[in-house]
Amino acid sequence: MSGLRMAATVFAVVLAMGTAGASKAEAPSIEAYGASPAVDNMELSPSGELIARIVVVDEVRALAVTRVKTGEHLFTASIGDAKVRDLRWIGDRHVLIVSSQTQSIPDLGMPRSELFYGMILDLEAKTLAQVLSRTPDVLASPYGGVEVRRTSRGEIALARGVNVVTGRIDLYRIDLSTGRGRLAETMDRDADDYVLDGEGAVIAVSRYAERSGRWSLRLPDGRGFREAWAVDALLDRPSFCGLGRTSRTIIVNAERPDLTADDVESETGFLLFEVNVDTGEWTRLPFKRHPDFLFHHPRTGLLIGSGNIEAEGVRYDFFDVEAGRRWRGVERAFPGKALRLVSWSDDLKSAVVFSDTGESGVYHLVDFDAGVANVVGDAYPSIPEAQVGEVRPIRYSAADGLDIHGYLTLPPGAGAPANLPLVVLAHGGPASRDVAGFDYWAQAMASRGYAVLQANFRGSLGYGRAFLEAGYGEWGRKMQTDLSDGVRWLVAEGIVDPARVCIVGASYGGYAAMAGLTLDKGVYRCGVAVSGVSDLRRMVNREAYLDGERNSPTVRYWNRFMGAARLNDRSLDALSPAMLASAVDSPLLLIHGKDDTVVPIEQSRVMAEAMRRAGKPVEMIELPGEDHWMSRADTRRRMLRETVRFLEAHNPPVEGGAAMTLSGGATSR
Repeated sequence: MSGLRMAATVFAVVLAMGTAGASKAEAPSIEAYGASPAVDNMELSPSGELIARIVVVDEVRALAVTRVKTGEHLFTASIGDAKVRDLRWIGDRHVLIVSSQTQSIPDLGMPRSELFYGMILDLEAKTLAQVLSRTPDVLASPYGGVEVRRTSRGEIALARGVNVVTGRIDLYRIDLSTGRGRLAETMDRDADDYVLDGEGAVIAVSRYAERSGRWSLRLPDGRGFREAWAVDALLDRPSFCGLGRTSRTIIVNAERPDLTADDVESETGFLLFEVNVDTGEWTRLPFKRHPDFLFHHPRTGLLIGSGNIEAEGVRYDFFDVEAGRRWRGVERAFPGKALRLVSWSDDLKSAVVFSDTGESGVYHLVDFDAGVANVVGDAYPSIPEAQVGEVRPIRYSAADGLDIHGYLTLPPGAGAPANLPLVVLAHGGPASRDVAGFDYWAQAMASRGYAVLQANFRGSLGYGRAFLEAGYGEWGRKMQTDLSDGVRWLVAEGIVDPARVCIVGASYGGYAAMAGLTLDKGVYRCGVAVSGVSDLRRMVNREAYLDGERNSPTVRYWNRFMGAARLNDRSLDALSPAMLASAVDSPLLLIHGKDDTVVPIEQSRVMAEAMRRAGKPVEMIELPGEDHWMSRADTRRRMLRETVRFLEAHNPPVEGGAAMTLSGGATSR
């Protein structure tokens, strides 16, 4: 195939989605950015003949199944306001929908948390069955997700379920018609993960003892499993990454200095090994770079490639010759676009590809035999291409010389930016990262005239082990000044006005927003903290209480990143914005979801009360029914409206205000 051609055909949208776009001169409303993506979780069926997707109108979601060649709608049904987390085919007849709810189960002593549920649609019978329903003594909430296999005997689904009587978390095979589970493999609570072969048989199990930190690999031995390798891993423990290149090998991500002494780019120092489950032999996989993710064949489940997140987007590397050839054809057909492979048919002859470079997100259906790519959905149809701000990859030096990478989003049409107001948008995690492409939050603020800086400060993922470890113990310290060093660099470049800078963020980014006003003063005119941590010691103590263990893996993780020597380490108070409220000299807006099970709302309430006691300007907005991830469109819209209102009140996107002098400096690269 010499290349793909772009076709004008667009599949009919199942529901009216309000696609009337804004004019070139008029910016879309904030509601347009805060809306849930109009099309989400799009998947091709194994045959490539059908396509399933979640269509969203306001808070109402619908599952839609369409025949590719004719556009015939085979199934459309509302699934209400469910928070859909995944969508997958089980053969061409069944569709799996995974959703979540924030709830507690007091009778089992289960605190408020995010519980996952699976529903299986039978396209022929037009019925829905709940995964693990009517399974005796087992919660109808899959533990660790649902596995799908297309075996020689047909399609199957398996999921672990919590037995409320025995406390075991066994693996069950799911009846696709009724959802009822039948025991497939016994597993206790220390069973950390497992790998299935192509026929759905368990061929490897890992165990992890949280108290001791002992991780072990168990491989088949007769009718049971034997321990083949073990390691003490109090913090970074090995993990499974699915099947290897054959049906009797698995991928293990682990540190094995006894097998290789190579220096690697991975954040943990781990390498990817292919382990033969029959012989126990370990072989290092031939990747030039440690992958950010692996890609398995949609039918066999065997490893065929990998991907890395780079400054311009995702780069795929396939060692399967046919898959590599087809993907290179896709890249040639979309020059200048950062593409993401969403779904592939079993025969690799058709694929769904997503692009959001200079646009608000478009799904394309690629037919390799016909050499055609058709548009099949828009993520944000009311945000036209002309109103998408340019996203520039940037690089600058922190005060100590460390290279910091990130992205600068400019207001639409700002060809030669100068003296712009700036919003620093700090990502969560902190072991996470910002990526290239359309970011609804950054684009919303850019549409109002702000430049938006998203810096991958030290401690972020994607830049190797040394960069991640450079963030350990740097909450409120160098992780914080990496952000303000970016401000100084943009000022030196003449792009932003130093007198008009605010900081915004969620989760860890919410902490960074509060820390920017308390620990890194003199840079920001205001701050907006969404779902942020304000009292570090209180946060870690809560995790220990919920885990029922003073030295749980969660506590060990946070102590390492925050720099604490032990649980209840009072040195964390000096890094906690709630303890430093009297030092704040800029207005602060706090926004928090009442259903947040990751960072409890008390963290924002504590900060608000501390600010009020100190007589400092603060606003607190609580979002009913919202979780940590702003999953609901109505509250996400409110979050954006309140954020922009606050920014425009305290850092208007027009000239004005006394200039600030920024201390220190950053070297341009």
